[in-house]
Amino acid sequence: MADRFRMTLAQLNPVVGDLAGNAAKAREAWEAAREAGADMVALPEMFITGYNAQDLVMKPAFHTAAIEAVRQLAKDCAEGPAMAIGGPWIEGVELYNAYFILRGGNIVSTVLKHHLPNETVFDEVRIFDSGPIGGPYSVCNTRIGSPICEDAWHEDVAETLAETGAEFLLVPNGSPYYRGKFDTRINHMVARVIETGLPLIYLNMVGGQDDQVFDGASFALNPGGALAVQLPAFDACLSHVDLERGETGWRILPGEMAVLPGDYEQDYRVMVESLRDYCGKTGFKKVLLGLSGGVDSAIVATIAADALGPENVRCVMLPSEYTSAGSLEDAEAVAKALGCRYDYVPISGPRAAVTEALAPLFEGLKPDLTEENIQSRLRGLLLMAMSNKFGEMLLTTGNKSEVAVGYATIYGDMAGGYNPIKDLYKTRVFEACRWRNANHRDWMMGPPGEVIPPRVIEKPPSAELRPDQKDSDSLPEYADLDRLLDILIEQDGSIADCVAAGFDRATAQKVERLIYLSEYKRFQSAPGVRLTKKAFWLDRRYPIVNRWRDPS
Repeated sequence: MADRFRMTLAQLNPVVGDLAGNAAKAREAWEAAREAGADMVALPEMFITGYNAQDLVMKPAFHTAAIEAVRQLAKDCAEGPAMAIGGPWIEGVELYNAYFILRGGNIVSTVLKHHLPNETVFDEVRIFDSGPIGGPYSVCNTRIGSPICEDAWHEDVAETLAETGAEFLLVPNGSPYYRGKFDTRINHMVARVIETGLPLIYLNMVGGQDDQVFDGASFALNPGGALAVQLPAFDACLSHVDLERGETGWRILPGEMAVLPGDYEQDYRVMVESLRDYCGKTGFKKVLLGLSGGVDSAIVATIAADALGPENVRCVMLPSEYTSAGSLEDAEAVAKALGCRYDYVPISGPRAAVTEALAPLFEGLKPDLTEENIQSRLRGLLLMAMSNKFGEMLLTTGNKSEVAVGYATIYGDMAGGYNPIKDLYKTRVFEACRWRNANHRDWMMGPPGEVIPPRVIEKPPSAELRPDQKDSDSLPEYADLDRLLDILIEQDGSIADCVAAGFDRATAQKVERLIYLSEYKRFQSAPGVRLTKKAFWLDRRYPIVNRWRDPS
């Protein structure tokens, strides 16, 4: 009879720093694996600490406690299947990203990560030391190789494991989402399978951590690259994967085949999960936001309702004399459609008081952007007061187009604790609204149906800080602006590239200047979820003081 091996994949959601909580999740997964007759339960990279723990993992008291938590797990899970779990490891004075194999009450094998990513959101070169390329470890009747995350994106680790006797590969990951990431992952893993001729199991974690969302979507490939198992994206789950060994080696038996969501659904799910976990892991149960009647605050309110439930979202309209009747109607319509609380706090009185207080100093000077920004900052002041009083986290509502060119008021509409649409360009905001109106999923806590009136999506964008103001008064139309931003930010392109794409040189130079001038604002802005490889914060780090401008 053919040999069999059952592995339980624990696609779970750790919390950074919660060693006891993460260990408890690992024990629960191990118990489920034992009940299912599994030979081994596998958890993702750095699961015991949570990921990405950044400099926290370098703190001696923390990594010492994490290693002790792994040792205790080994003792707690002595009688039953082996456990594989990621965590930090110390040898001498060197700190490693490690993958531990626990069996019989002990750590019986330790795999050390060799290739340390040092791009986008990862700084592992400054945190960890590079481990040597090792060989496989034994569990029951087979030898398993575990390239840790980045190690599987390079051919040398997997090839060495195959050459030294590995019979299949288990790749533990802490791999965060960006648009198109799944295709990139599976292409790399297919390459490893073809090079080694071995089956490969790719295990990823789920959940939000600050700006990153780990999207799960774990999978298994047979020799030749055929997909044998596909776990769902974003959902925490346990899955028992069975392998059978025949004359030609191990093969993964057909298992769960989840359907992965499309691009717009993935982005929307990431924004929802990021806010849900950011609040859940920091202790906030409720949020509030300024609801202007515009499309950005409407989509943020919808994301919040889907993440936390409408009863936990407070929408506040703060009108001035420049707020149109249409905006008042639209804001109330969005709040009512979502089922959120709606408060009305006019700012005309406070604005008059500030104008009066400054009148002696501003005498003889013409009104300008200063007076417009006073309105925005008064709104920020009042919203932060409500946040303090009610214990509700304030959400900011600036999209990536606005954040890129500084079309947001620091200490005004930029005030707040988290921004769900920080990495979503304006044109994609429109599409996200249309997608949500047409779709509802069981992971959404908000109501189904059309929750954002079409007129909110279709009307010309305006900050409504002066009579008849339109965003296009001072910016290119968003369709053009977003194309320029894609060239200058996402593609790291030049002014010459913008001109080659058909844009006026002066317009491209203006946009480039606004990007650089706004760096100090982004430095002080609220964190927000990452959707692309050029999100503002860890992906794209520019100096605030910067006189360089593209001369091309």
